[in-house]
Amino acid sequence: MTSAAPTTDQTPGRLYGVGVGPGDPELLTLKAARLIGSADVVAFHAGRGKESNARRIAADLIPANATEERLEYPVTTGVTDHPGGYAGAIADFYERSAQRLAGHLSAGRNVVLLSEGDPLFYGSFMYMHDRLSPRFEVEIVPGVPAFAAATAAAATPLVRQTDVLTVLPGTLPEPELARRLADTDGAIIMKLGRNFPAVRRALEAAGRLDGAVYVERASTDAEEHHLVRDVDPDSVPYFSLIVVPGDSHHIDPTGRRPAQLVVPAEPTSAPDTASPAAPSGVVHVVGLGPGPAEWITPEVTRILSEVDHVVGYAPYVNRVPQREGLHRHASGNTVEVDRAAFALDLALAGERVAVVSGGDAGIFGMASAVFEAAEDPRFAGIDIRVAPGVSAVQAVAARVGAPIGADFAVLSLSDRLKPWDVIERRLDAIASADLVLAIYNPASRSRTHQVADAREILLRHRCPSTPVIVGRDVGRAEESLTVTTLADLNCGSVDMKCLLIVGASGTRATRSGKAWSPRFVPREQ
Repeated sequence: MTSAAPTTDQTPGRLYGVGVGPGDPELLTLKAARLIGSADVVAFHAGRGKESNARRIAADLIPANATEERLEYPVTTGVTDHPGGYAGAIADFYERSAQRLAGHLSAGRNVVLLSEGDPLFYGSFMYMHDRLSPRFEVEIVPGVPAFAAATAAAATPLVRQTDVLTVLPGTLPEPELARRLADTDGAIIMKLGRNFPAVRRALEAAGRLDGAVYVERASTDAEEHHLVRDVDPDSVPYFSLIVVPGDSHHIDPTGRRPAQLVVPAEPTSAPDTASPAAPSGVVHVVGLGPGPAEWITPEVTRILSEVDHVVGYAPYVNRVPQREGLHRHASGNTVEVDRAAFALDLALAGERVAVVSGGDAGIFGMASAVFEAAEDPRFAGIDIRVAPGVSAVQAVAARVGAPIGADFAVLSLSDRLKPWDVIERRLDAIASADLVLAIYNPASRSRTHQVADAREILLRHRCPSTPVIVGRDVGRAEESLTVTTLADLNCGSVDMKCLLIVGASGTRATRSGKAWSPRFVPREQ
């Protein structure tokens, strides 16, 4: 059926996205039942050759005179001969389905599109809404989601008080799923099926397997639930889920979450910290490199596999693979010394701990902050060990060629920890010494003028045609690299994700977009 454009004398129908709940018809809302019972058209999605669960739930409510539209998926396993692959086949299917429904709506017929669970929770209704809501009136009726029925079936309290609940698809990569499970209190894992073995391994790696409950076909006559560790992986359907109860009930009977960065109690017999030769603990400070996992050194990988605690800025902690027994302590930006003191406290209590930085921890990273915090006398016996990482300046330089093949300086434009006039003097000295300059932290939301001010200082000593490299998110999917000149540098496009390399007088840019600095400097005539 093709779409018909609305005519001037015909009032278009309304599209209703109606959630029919997880399976038990008695869990339908009164509003859902009323709308289904008065619908001109009842539409529903279904797998090829399979009964529609949504239609089965609402079957007794569909009027005998209603037109039924079965929207049958062309593919469900991801294998197709469509030139656009699975995504292309599904996109075409949604487009055709929308046209079929638009034909009814244009003719003035109200369409109820049934959605298992809730229409806006992993439901196909959303794709019809995207395509039809700009042209027709749409009303959405919420439904009981599957996870609510599952927790009720298993009588498993999910989250309490200020617990954080995370809903995760089992299709996530296993390391990512494990990390997210470790970083939340309660969780729901959906879309299991053949993903179940990887999901189970992720639960084990995150230390969340104990207490996790598997629920299948919640609220139906075929409902069953088991501990995840007891489930046969070959028997798991796609539409099943796992309930991971929140942590707070086990930590505090009041259900309140513990304060962040809580250090374990110190051993009853504290080691002698009087002599540096007998350290009372070890803190590893490691650099994770700028982005890709292959840029993490084997030494850092080994350290991270041996420690029990990882401490750092949240985006860096998130890059550490989760495994069983690993505790993650993520915090925000600008609290480096507090973070370092927390790590030292962990070591003092006998814990094995690593502090993580992006790039190299010793270059504008956490290494200095840890040593700063360690000046507190109570940390005198802690052994601080720094493991190097690939730095951002190395990564950007390698991408563009060899711009730091000669003498170079490294400077941060952030004036959070040093006055701007100090930065200006250093910029002037570097430029007058004709050194290649790598600039970290060039701009942020609150620092918008520094790049332009730095360029003006550099232009006092450098030719306007001096090569400038702007590397953004180097080593990541969003990577971009620009080779420009000091005169043409677009200061407004530079942000915190960028690192700049400003060439010296001898730095050369090639026609192929590379840049390099000669190793030699001519003698003055």
